Formats: sequence, C-alpha cells, structure tokens
Amino acid sequence: MSDVLRAIRERRSIGKVKDEPIDRPILEQILEAGNWAPNHHHTEPWRFFVMTGAGRGVLADAYFQVACQQAGDGMFDPDELRRKQEAKAFRAPVVIAVAVSPSAVPNIDKREEIAAAHAAVQNMLLAAHELGLGAVWRTGEPLYHPLMKEAFGLNGSEELVALIYIGKPDMEPPEGKRNPVKDKTTWLTGE
Repeated sequence: MSDVLRAIRERRSIGKVKDEPIDRPILEQILEAGNWAPNHHHTEPWRFFVMTGAGRGVLADAYFQVACQQAGDGMFDPDELRRKQEAKAFRAPVVIAVAVSPSAVPNIDKREEIAAAHAAVQNMLLAAHELGLGAVWRTGEPLYHPLMKEAFGLNGSEELVALIYIGKPDMEPPEGKRNPVKDKTTWLTGE
C-alpha cells in the first residue's frame, strides 16, 4: 500500500493533544499541503488563520460573544460562560481557522469553492498525520454565526468552513472502521 493510501486509512481525529507548542516550519508544511488542494478554475478560494499562544484569544472571544448572544436575556454567569468558551479555543496549542473566499467571477459556482476549501482541510489533516501530529476538524453552530465571521474579518461572501485543532497526540487513535464500499457503489459500465 502506498504512503498516501496508508495515511488516508490510518488518519484519525485526535481531539486530545498535549499543550506543547508546534514549530512554525511544521505548521507551514501543513498550510502548504492545504494550498495544494484541487480547485476548479484554479481559484485557490481558501484563507488560513493560524492561532497560537495568546492569538487563540480571537477565537475565545468570538466563542464568548456567540454564546452570550445565544443565551439572550437569560440569567447566566458571564465569568463561567467565558471560562467555558475559552476552554474551547485553548484545547490545542494550534488552531487553524479555514475560510472559503469565493471568486467573484460569474461562472464560478460557490459550491465548488466550498468543496475546494474542504479539500484543503483534508490535505491539512493528512499532512498533520504524516508529521506525527494529532488533529481534529471541528465545525458546529458557533462556527457559522455572523459574530464568528466578523471576528476573522470575513466579508459578505466569505465564510468559515473549519477549525483544525492541532497538537502532539495525548491519546491513542481510535480504531477505524467503515462499511464496505461495495454497499455504497453503483457501477455504470454500459455492459
């Protein structure tokens, strides 16, 4: 089995990582892998926001603002809410927010631009795995909230598609399993 096929089969989401910094040249390799994702019309519609150290505070603040708005006028302890939201942003030494920045060219379908950004995320996850790091792709309702978009300075057509949490693994990878591909495949051969 080739290295690429092995990496595809062996990569797992690693949500528990050590609180140890990752060297910038390693992160640049991960970003470069994302930059080489396939994309229709060669638009390269992705943007990467690398958060380390105190820089993760941008994400923490955005999580907090979203949580406050969702809590509405209800009674809540703002300090406790902030602690919970900060924990989300600081659970890995590196968080890379990935955004799609769709081309304004009329014949380019935004769905293809989003798919290209997702392909960049997959490349980055595979690169992190190859480099011996743990990574997990996170999304969820707060990621799509307008306040999160605002925190990263995204314009009207741009949107976040992933938060990639990266660090040195602090857990054993879970066992991988898939249903047989034959159960999901239809061959149209013309025979």
